[in-house]
Amino acid sequence: MVNSYIALGDSFTAGNGIEPGRRWPDLLATELAAGREDFEYVNMARDGADSRQVLTTIQLAIDRRPDLVTLACGANDVLLSTRPDIAAFEGRFDYMLMRLRDEIPGVRLLVSTYPDGWEMPGLGPRTAQRIDRGIRAVNRAIIELAFAHGVPCMDVTSHPGVKQPGNLDADGLHPSPLGHQRAAVEYAKAIDQHFGLRKDQRRITA
Repeated sequence: MVNSYIALGDSFTAGNGIEPGRRWPDLLATELAAGREDFEYVNMARDGADSRQVLTTIQLAIDRRPDLVTLACGANDVLLSTRPDIAAFEGRFDYMLMRLRDEIPGVRLLVSTYPDGWEMPGLGPRTAQRIDRGIRAVNRAIIELAFAHGVPCMDVTSHPGVKQPGNLDADGLHPSPLGHQRAAVEYAKAIDQHFGLRKDQRRITA
């Protein structure tokens, strides 16, 4: 049983433009709580956060000693720089995993990659290629570091559901309300697979 959950990351987790209660961590937390009023949930993700900014939330998460932490970051390290420093991202992500695992005994920690092949409106071919290369490099780093730390990774690279109609907002980057609902389903499945969330308690549908 999970009694407390903290979500860490960028706008994907913070829910850019999505009202509270409809973001995928909110939906996941509602399911995990199963009606318990003592369940604790905090979404510490921030719109526009790169790995430097996500790193500043790690101590806050550690102080709360949650049972479950989800972590998704790295996309803005690519999107906000014409020359993304993947090595620096690797160092920060490695440090985040180390601290969360070492300083929250027994924590259930789940990380995730990003979809590749983004098709944002108005994006030129060169910029699209640069972003795609950067996201692929970030994804490789996430997978390799998760494996090194023994942390489960939900790899959504080339996931068949990523290109489903209605998943993305008009900007071609952020999940729509339906995309958040579908993401919550996938996270619930991953938590069940890795940590034993009971299947008969699932109520999220998409």
